[in-house]
Amino acid sequence: MPDLLGATNPVPGHDNTITNRNIPISPNNSQVQNVPDLDRVTKTDRRTEQQDSSQTEGRVRYDSNFQTFIQQLRRTQDLSSTMSKLMMREGTSVSSGMSEGIAEEMAQAMEMLKMDPSELLKFLSAQMRAGTRFGGALFALLRNAYARADAEGVRQDILNFLKSYSDFSSTAHIEGNLVRNLTNMANAMPASWGDQLRQLLAQLENGIAAGDRQGNISLLQQKVFPLMSAYVSQTHDLGIPRELLTLLALDLSRYENGAEDKLIETFHQLAGYGTLKGTLGGIDGQSLMQLLQNSQFAKNTAAAQFADHLAAAAARALRGEGSAEVQDVFRNLVRAMLVNESVYMPLNHFLIPMEMDDRMLFSELWVDPDAEEKNERGQNEKCMKFLFKLDVQGLGFFDVVLSAKERDVGIVVSCPEGVAPFSKEIEQNITKILTRNDLRPAAVSVRKMERPVTLTEVFPKIFEGKNSVNVKV
Repeated sequence: MPDLLGATNPVPGHDNTITNRNIPISPNNSQVQNVPDLDRVTKTDRRTEQQDSSQTEGRVRYDSNFQTFIQQLRRTQDLSSTMSKLMMREGTSVSSGMSEGIAEEMAQAMEMLKMDPSELLKFLSAQMRAGTRFGGALFALLRNAYARADAEGVRQDILNFLKSYSDFSSTAHIEGNLVRNLTNMANAMPASWGDQLRQLLAQLENGIAAGDRQGNISLLQQKVFPLMSAYVSQTHDLGIPRELLTLLALDLSRYENGAEDKLIETFHQLAGYGTLKGTLGGIDGQSLMQLLQNSQFAKNTAAAQFADHLAAAAARALRGEGSAEVQDVFRNLVRAMLVNESVYMPLNHFLIPMEMDDRMLFSELWVDPDAEEKNERGQNEKCMKFLFKLDVQGLGFFDVVLSAKERDVGIVVSCPEGVAPFSKEIEQNITKILTRNDLRPAAVSVRKMERPVTLTEVFPKIFEGKNSVNVKV
């Protein structure tokens, strides 16, 4: 603006008054979008929201969340390589930069990884249970009812019940968010207001310890939010406290939706439908809660405890503890986990770290139970497809692609250069293992790894979201 008003000192030899004066603007100029023309009604803006890859390299797309997910997926490092860098015991610059708190959390996580083959099976089964919130007979019944329902109302009420159960089973996490956000709000406010909020926070913590969900909801609605409304209106503080208040409102909504009476209410709504009355009508509220408690994914398994220690170490690192390299490793770890668990990822994903026979092994497993492969006639057939990415201490990185159709199993192994000379022996051993387990080895191949295989190569199904998901930011 100062330059337009001529308020700045002129540049010698440069006359700003003639800048852009001689450039004609034509309504038919395709480089200028939606130029007004007083002689006619102009067409709609020719500009589109589509971006090509050259426009978005290294940046977030604005035309589609799904395209952003694909870009992040391509840029994300393998979790197995990140984990090996973080946890290998051979001594790295990463481990030397850990703070005492991070090192303690990682030591406890590492201690849980020591296992033999029988313990590995238990660990893997526990991980699968921990990652499946909607498991058990009740949810299998609801899943079938949702698939068979003709009326949209039935489906919507099933989804409402599942959402209420999801919030109910996340109670501890939501309560933790409420406490953290209130603490951060109080710390970002002047002392006169922050002290009032801390008193309410102390009441909330007592209510959480006592399990008084309804009392906590009333406290937040009737005291915390009026206090924050008064604070914002009087101080006009639109910074951190107000931003955290928005997050607090979202968590409060989930906290209220996950109340036990709300959960029972949405369940009885389902039992009123004729298609479900015969199977759900005999379950009262007390029986429902007992059933849900038994079907909750295990919270005290080794898999969940390992994840808790890893999350605690990551939280410490991202708060600034440890060296820059440690923070970068944990940042990559969290980013990879978030991308791999995205709502756009149509695959089951598991992380399998372990120490067996004094050797560390880090593996990621992706599973598509509804994959498709072409048969000899060129027709698509249903199969299960697996992708293992392994980092074995002392050997290197492996990629294993496995597909199974009934008893026919095909395996392609990409191995490090040092293992490649033993490829024939490995093929024979894999074939023997499959045969011993009453499976038919359709094709077994072990070859030197030229480059790591990508998820989209093994699972092109990921790209199907382009046809159905194009949510603009």
